[in-house]
Amino acid sequence: MTHPLLTDTPDRKMLLLGNEAIARGALEAGVAFASAYPGTPSSEIALQFFSIAREQNDLYFEYSANEKVALEMAAGAAMCGLRAIVSMKHVGLNVASDALLTLAYTGVKGALVVAVADDPFMYSSQNEQDSRYYAKLSSLPMLEPSSVQEAKDMTRYAFNLSEGLGMPVILRTTTRINHASGVVSLGLLMLRSNSGVFHKDPFSYVCIPSVSRNLHPKLLKKSAKAANIANESRWNVIQGRGSFGIVCNGVSYGYVADAITESGYTDRFKVLRLGFSHPIPENLVVKFLKNCEKVLIVEEGEPYLEEAIRVVAHKNGFGAPVFGKDERLLSRLYEFDPAIVKNAISSVFDLPFTSSVPIATEDLPAAPPRPPNLCAGCPHRAAYLAVREVFGDSAIYPTDIGCYTLGLHAPLNMGDFLIAMGAGLGSAGGFARATGKKVVAFIGDSTFFHSGLSPLASSVYNRHDFLLVILDNGTTGMTGHQPHPGVDVSHLGLDKTQIDIESVVRGLGVKSVLTVNPLHFVKAAEAVKRISTEPGVSVLIMKAPCPLYDKTLPGHKPGRPYTIRRDRCKNHRTCVNKTGCPAFHIEGDRVEIDPHRCTGCALCAQICPEKAIMPMSGKGSEP
Repeated sequence: MTHPLLTDTPDRKMLLLGNEAIARGALEAGVAFASAYPGTPSSEIALQFFSIAREQNDLYFEYSANEKVALEMAAGAAMCGLRAIVSMKHVGLNVASDALLTLAYTGVKGALVVAVADDPFMYSSQNEQDSRYYAKLSSLPMLEPSSVQEAKDMTRYAFNLSEGLGMPVILRTTTRINHASGVVSLGLLMLRSNSGVFHKDPFSYVCIPSVSRNLHPKLLKKSAKAANIANESRWNVIQGRGSFGIVCNGVSYGYVADAITESGYTDRFKVLRLGFSHPIPENLVVKFLKNCEKVLIVEEGEPYLEEAIRVVAHKNGFGAPVFGKDERLLSRLYEFDPAIVKNAISSVFDLPFTSSVPIATEDLPAAPPRPPNLCAGCPHRAAYLAVREVFGDSAIYPTDIGCYTLGLHAPLNMGDFLIAMGAGLGSAGGFARATGKKVVAFIGDSTFFHSGLSPLASSVYNRHDFLLVILDNGTTGMTGHQPHPGVDVSHLGLDKTQIDIESVVRGLGVKSVLTVNPLHFVKAAEAVKRISTEPGVSVLIMKAPCPLYDKTLPGHKPGRPYTIRRDRCKNHRTCVNKTGCPAFHIEGDRVEIDPHRCTGCALCAQICPEKAIMPMSGKGSEP
């Protein structure tokens, strides 16, 4: 079955997710090499290439161990003349930045698009980082789409821009563009070239200091050329002729356009929409600022455009007041919405806006809270309970990025420190040295390959003293079950080398290593107790499959759901209070198990003091 994004019918309309549109734009540009490390809100970009590469042999795709590796792989292909794309979320760009900033010096011979998705409001992230500053830091061109159609068109254009300038191009999006759906008009699919040639030129590509001193001036010349292109770019447009000026980018443009239309004062405004936002198109900004009485900068995140516009205004002698980030107008916090933008425009330009009448909800019951929770049957829940059985609250628990982060919440309460991928393991030695207390660090299998190898090697070398628990559920769970180097993907027909985590750990010099299934709860607790007394760095691998992923595998046999025997249950509620499993609910004053959610993992049965929880009979009744 042909993947929908391979539809080769120009001008056909298709409903696409923003991330799907980015992938389609790359396909229209003839992309031959794609790489990624999954991270919401960017994950669906990579998913398209993963699926398509299984259909078309001339497109190479890989889920790399981390974002730095993904960028370096794509850079290698682009240096050989191929068209390549690498995708990641905003915090992933931090991981890749070491390579990116020097890659800007060497440039590329083919094309390289770096698609990075920012996450205002932190729907699935640990910070609200504004990645636009990486464009400024690296002197690389940056494009920012304002719609799903533009996401497709700009991606295609980004390849041409990269190839024309001989440098990587950053395609920066935000969650509202990545996860919006829109009707997209398709273009021609360009034939891809997947055979490249590398022409050796070490004094342009080997960045020792003397080489880099020669390359930096070349980068600045390329950046100046990019600024000239930005001044004439169709992605940077001035709309309207009024004296009230608004500058905006990305999804903010939609809010601004709607607000002006609704205001009834369309003749009083002019809008500068910046889609090719770095380098700043100074000549166009100067043209825009002429005859402006006031200027409002509408941008989510940091005052990136505001700072640039103020510099251009000051440099060219414009005295019109510039408004932007202000607690009373537009915050640096979270996302914008139409109401926020309307209020800011009304305040700055002293124009009345008719407030939208909220939908009446007084007669509706309050929606029940839905805090994030580990899935029913998740082995991480059992792993946390086994560790808590031994250490309770006495240990310090640095944790990491992944599904298991949800162990933070009650009743598990497992997580004392979290900042970045791999940092749970990286910080464990520091906690142990500083406090002398027992430290138990957690990391997932995908995160272990992403950024756990180096800190583990460092900890062994420096003789730190802590227990590392590797939660191996056989997939990259939180972002959509993408493979990683420890996953068996033979059922997909992929020729990959699966790497055994225990062998890696032993290879890094760890002497005390145990592997146990956390759903065998008594054995798991015994393993925690046994390894807890080992000096130095010890590693416990808690290995059991993710239940959501497991049921997609060939030969999967669903477990029998469990039920509660009323003649045995004393209503102690140990099952609910200790596990917080979402398969439980309270009906009246009794605990019930939803058979449609229960996976049959048997954790609750193992911890019930009355042994009142048992598998359902074949007919779905109590045993």
